[in-house]
Amino acid sequence: MKLTILATSDVHGYIYPTDYREAVADEPMGLLKTSELIRKERITAEGEVLYIENGDFIQGSPLAQYVNENKNNPIYLTQTLNKLKADASVIGNHEFNFGMDYLKEAIKSMDAPVLSANIFKEDGSYLADKPAVIINKNGIKVAILGLTTQYIPKWEHPETIKGLRFASAFETAQEWVPRLREEADVIIVSYHGGFESDLETGEPTERHTGENEGYKILSEIDGIDAFITGHQHREIATIVNGVPVIQPGQRGMNLGKIVLEIEEDLDSYRVLDSEAHLLPIEGSAVNQELKDLLDPLQLEVNEWLDQAIGHTQGDMKIKNPFEARMHEHPYVEFINQVQLHYGKGDISSTALFSDLVTGYGDEITIRDILVNYPFPNTLAVIKVTGAELKASIEQVANYFIIDENNDIAVNPTYIKPKPQAYNYDMYEGIDYKIDVSKAVGERVVYLAYKGKEVKAEDEFELVTNQYRAIGGGNFAMFEGKEFIREVNVSMSDLIIQYIQEKEELNATVNDNFIVFNGNQK
Repeated sequence: MKLTILATSDVHGYIYPTDYREAVADEPMGLLKTSELIRKERITAEGEVLYIENGDFIQGSPLAQYVNENKNNPIYLTQTLNKLKADASVIGNHEFNFGMDYLKEAIKSMDAPVLSANIFKEDGSYLADKPAVIINKNGIKVAILGLTTQYIPKWEHPETIKGLRFASAFETAQEWVPRLREEADVIIVSYHGGFESDLETGEPTERHTGENEGYKILSEIDGIDAFITGHQHREIATIVNGVPVIQPGQRGMNLGKIVLEIEEDLDSYRVLDSEAHLLPIEGSAVNQELKDLLDPLQLEVNEWLDQAIGHTQGDMKIKNPFEARMHEHPYVEFINQVQLHYGKGDISSTALFSDLVTGYGDEITIRDILVNYPFPNTLAVIKVTGAELKASIEQVANYFIIDENNDIAVNPTYIKPKPQAYNYDMYEGIDYKIDVSKAVGERVVYLAYKGKEVKAEDEFELVTNQYRAIGGGNFAMFEGKEFIREVNVSMSDLIIQYIQEKEELNATVNDNFIVFNGNQK
């Protein structure tokens, strides 16, 4: 007999086939299309079918932002999983972004059990409904173990996760897989985390911090029959050490599918063979039942997004994100100006979060704000020394390399296995130059504050997003610092407020930084 396991991960609130740059679109993305594949698989699959949602579901899209700000109830999103009759879901790291009350409401609103075996409350109980669940499918006892990346304290504000303990996903799986093996015929591990090493060679693909422990789990823990992953937004369908592995990308662009061939063995069952697939949704129709349910909400969202809040004088469009990271762009300067205005620091830092950031046209709408700044970051101000400031710029300078043609290019480690443009910050309030031809750690060839060279013992107030202020992105020089001030309003709301007050933005730059190749004349 066969068991088909279907999975989505990192949907990030993208239900409709649009990234919301336009009011109406039909892109190869969104749960409406993924759910149509789920519906068809349930009809055509041989044997039993399970559907698991692997985390990062309630945050990320303008739709999710609207639901949080205007409805204040995640059921407008989670009702889709209820309609799809998901068998289980897992807590992802972005589930915490809108606060604990919102997350608890999301957990309560779901019909299926919400799983995570490695997030604990102060009393030792689980934040999730359960650590694991055993489901009977036509006599086959199928265990689903939920795990979440333990790295959440590196990203979230301490107050948001106060009283919670995040254990290693690997150590938790070590404990739980043998225990579940005694009770179930089939063991599925659904892990909202990714891979720290190459799946073929075992060579590290990133610093082993504990954020991603998938390879270690697969390599050192026996008894797993199927392994669902996420978090890194990669597209993976393969067999590793005999275990089928999937990671279905993001925004519902693929449906992950694992098929297990199972035979009866005396009083139990065992897995004979397995397959792993990704089913791309390109060309798929939408699930009409879900669309009819959500269309009134989608109409509200688009009306909200199309509200004009201001104008630009000059060109604030980003035509070349790579160039905008080498030479200051008006949009980057604007974001830093907003941070300095509300954070009242000496220096500000921000990033172009992805190459999809397009800047603003003549008229600025709420849609423009949210598609360019999609994260619910708040601001924090920390005190940094001149040495720490320089170290942080040296770290972002590693975003660039000199390629075989002696040109500046993006360091491949910032592209694969996961795009990390969000970890390349640009600073305002200082003047600096980065020479990419220099050795890593020696690339900042000029650094000045108000015309004076920055010295190691100097002190500054740096305003940045809270993720960076606690050292997120492996900015070790910021870890453990106390916040001097906080602005507990999301950056998107601050940007909207700033533009509404100004009414018109001037697209200007002061060219306070430059990235260059010293080997080119």
